[in-house]
Amino acid sequence: MTTSVQPARLDFSGTSYLQSASKLEQCPPDDCDEVAFVGRSNAGKSSAINVLTGQPKLARTSKTPGRTQLLNFFQIEDRKYLVDLPGFGYAKVPEKVKAQWEKQLEAYLQERQSLRGLVLLMDCRHPLKDFDKMMLSWCKQAGMPVHILLTKSDKLKSGARKKALMETQRSLQEFGELISIQLFSALKNEGAGELKGRLQGWLCPVITPD
Repeated sequence: MTTSVQPARLDFSGTSYLQSASKLEQCPPDDCDEVAFVGRSNAGKSSAINVLTGQPKLARTSKTPGRTQLLNFFQIEDRKYLVDLPGFGYAKVPEKVKAQWEKQLEAYLQERQSLRGLVLLMDCRHPLKDFDKMMLSWCKQAGMPVHILLTKSDKLKSGARKKALMETQRSLQEFGELISIQLFSALKNEGAGELKGRLQGWLCPVITPD
């Protein structure tokens, strides 16, 4: 009889800031396990990380989209990281700066061996913009699992939230099990439990002995 080895539960509340990097060479050694948060500049990446960890000031938030201009690494425990990636598509920054961000994001996604999955954040009122579709296309080609957070769900009434979730799921049926989707509200602190479960599976998968 084969028995599975259950990993210890991650304690996200102990997450701490580790370092920032402006390019791939400045990232921590590429022999760890990490999950990256990516999305348009106004999607709420930093807020989601703060809710996930129960630390309101861990990841820098701002009313001005585009403040995250570096790859920011947060350590959950030894060699287990969350990565807040630069936001795109809305930030009021020079085109030259945007191009540099895109170059570093592409290098990170294509070359970083420690990446176990992407959390892609979309405003539930405006999902599947061009940037989102570009990211999903890359993930499909790379076989990279994606967990979509339909953020700011508190902005919609219950029926509209369910409709947004179902329509997004329907639009992405071709991706099969590579993609999972949930509603999320940083303001109401809703959805953190489901997100923790997904990250636990990616960062500490159940091991079945041969």
